[in-house]
Amino acid sequence: MTETVPPPVASKTASRPVIEVRSLRKTYGLGDTEVHALAGVDLVVQTGDYVAIMGASGSGKSTLMNIIGCLDIPTQGRYLLDGVDTRRLNERSQALVRNRKIGFIFQSFNLIARTSATANVELPMAYGGVKAAERRLRARAALERVGLGDRLDHIPSQLSGGQQQRVAVARALVTNPVLLLADEPTGALDSRSTADILDLFDDLSRAGRTLCVITHEDEVAARAKRVIRLRDGQIVMDERVAGITDPPPGVSR
Repeated sequence: MTETVPPPVASKTASRPVIEVRSLRKTYGLGDTEVHALAGVDLVVQTGDYVAIMGASGSGKSTLMNIIGCLDIPTQGRYLLDGVDTRRLNERSQALVRNRKIGFIFQSFNLIARTSATANVELPMAYGGVKAAERRLRARAALERVGLGDRLDHIPSQLSGGQQQRVAVARALVTNPVLLLADEPTGALDSRSTADILDLFDDLSRAGRTLCVITHEDEVAARAKRVIRLRDGQIVMDERVAGITDPPPGVSR
């Protein structure tokens, strides 16, 4: 299928990471109720990387995702998103950075029920002030990119779970973000739809997209190029793996 969505815009500084986290700490509560959700996390993700972040409940992976997604702020430490120091952003600026630099993919799809696939994909651009004609053109191109060119006017109830998640992926792609951030993206899907979404992620990775997937499923993590595991708010494993997007030399797909 021909790529119809433009590749991510490269940083002006070629060596600049998409994600740079230094000595990140997040504490909830006070005194006896104090919980250290993150206890000194260092993480760098370069352009084009495909990272799976894993961990049991309470490990800190959801807290880390919220900070990476500019949905929360750390108690201590530094987080740079594509060179932007998020500590320096007020609430409005943080919302703008979220809209322009991050494409979110959620487990529950988060689609508007009585709105067409095209209109759902247009939403981030509407918030960004893109004109209606351009919004529609780009939304349709993004839906074609994820294999839904024949479902442009369908509402979510007329789509399968896998198709709804493809709409969510198209919505994440349409603003041409530097980072695709997926939270348990296959958690609500059957095995066939899961495989289809992971195949799509492989395609996006090969096209140079930067993906960060939060998951507890080994099947999902196995498709990434790099697996990070958290425990008690700290990174206890950070390994490069072959993954399906990057097979070992001499091994055919």
